[in-house]
Amino acid sequence: GSGEKAFVSGTDIAEFAGFTADDGVAYERRMEATMTAIEAIRVPVIAAIAGACTGGGSALAACCDLRVGAQNVRIGVPIARTLGNALSPGNVARVGRLIGLDAVKTLVMTGQLLGAAEAQRAGFLTHVVAEDESLDGKALALAYDLTALAPLTLRATKETVRRMRPVELGDYEDLLRMVYGSRDFAEGVAAFTSRRQPRWEGR
Repeated sequence: GSGEKAFVSGTDIAEFAGFTADDGVAYERRMEATMTAIEAIRVPVIAAIAGACTGGGSALAACCDLRVGAQNVRIGVPIARTLGNALSPGNVARVGRLIGLDAVKTLVMTGQLLGAAEAQRAGFLTHVVAEDESLDGKALALAYDLTALAPLTLRATKETVRRMRPVELGDYEDLLRMVYGSRDFAEGVAAFTSRRQPRWEGR
């Protein structure tokens, strides 16, 4: 990430205006292809996270092999109180691999955000920088340390973990269609862009 405000705080909400169920499924397929491409990188990938790491940002960070967080990180998936969309099955699996599936469910259902210490305790962050440490410096030092290790061992470990958690989007497409094709999702997008509270109907 670059800067202190956000690692990734999610998609540009304007992109969701007028979304249909088909658009939602196509969007999730694009996101899944992106996440899969990151996971397929042969060398270790380190996320340097400052500020907001929310929604798709939490999934993007979970694709990385190691995650270094600044003291100001806020990690979570507040979609139940903002847009009313869904976390894709692949991204539930990614974040769940780090903190457990029940913990992912809790994050989504409560909309809570984890600070640095909580995220490290939960297993999301592998390192948290001290107040007087540089985030980029810590991430670069970690990368340098990895160069001294056996590259094939690192590659085999990455690939082993990747192969152990296949998720087929098609098995969950009905859930994505239910959410992205709903009046609630359209309301969530309209409310977010208008800076007002959404009025959920459950349909």
